[in-house]
Amino acid sequence: MNADWRNRYEVALDAAFQAGQFALQHFDQGIAVQWKQDLSPVTIADQGAEQLLRKSLLGKFPQDGFLGEESGATPGTSGYRWIIDPIDGTRSFVRGVPIWATLVGLEYKGEVIAGVTYLPAMQQTYRALRGDGAFRDDRRLHVSKIDKLADAHVFYSSITWFSRAGYEAQFLKLLKQTVRQRGFGDFYGFVLVAQGSGELMIEYGVHAWDLGGLIPIIEEAGGRISAWDGKFDIDRTDVIASNGLLHDAALAILNQQ
Repeated sequence: MNADWRNRYEVALDAAFQAGQFALQHFDQGIAVQWKQDLSPVTIADQGAEQLLRKSLLGKFPQDGFLGEESGATPGTSGYRWIIDPIDGTRSFVRGVPIWATLVGLEYKGEVIAGVTYLPAMQQTYRALRGDGAFRDDRRLHVSKIDKLADAHVFYSSITWFSRAGYEAQFLKLLKQTVRQRGFGDFYGFVLVAQGSGELMIEYGVHAWDLGGLIPIIEEAGGRISAWDGKFDIDRTDVIASNGLLHDAALAILNQQ
């Protein structure tokens, strides 16, 4: 195992925990909410947690790049880039719903090699390092072996996103071919797929910071993640994660005209 990868991975685990614990102090406390230009919410918990992550990660690795949802991009020279979402699921956070997480992704020369997804309110950590497997705490994760859409559980965030993308009809057609549909949005649908609790997570309107901490977890658990055309670009707004066995079938339905 690459020692630099392992070193940064261990630092990421600690940094995510510290930032998540900071955010947890503000959870369900009637925190004030501001609204950004894209109409997404932000709080002092988001801003403070990201400041902690920036200080922790760049303090140890000052030559690394950094991309944070709240503070934007800082280029680096080492080939490494940290991709940060201090609170993924801020809408849940501000409504007192405990399904939110601190996401830390690590990219090396364009490949996301490590991901940490820490759930402070649930005290769980999903994590993966390229070549080392995916885990929830100390439990090894594997995607499910279900290979029929009729037996599949599918997760998504909100139907309104598919309406905005012009894919509502295709999305609903896909849902009707599955046995169960759950609106576990944001990071949570992705980690549920990684641990075998469902087969598909389909999302629209995402950013790089929504995915950086999740990509290695999905892939190291044996799953597949791509845009809706089957290709992958971390900067795309459309994404689907699966157990791999149902990926192409789901894409075929999403892309029907």
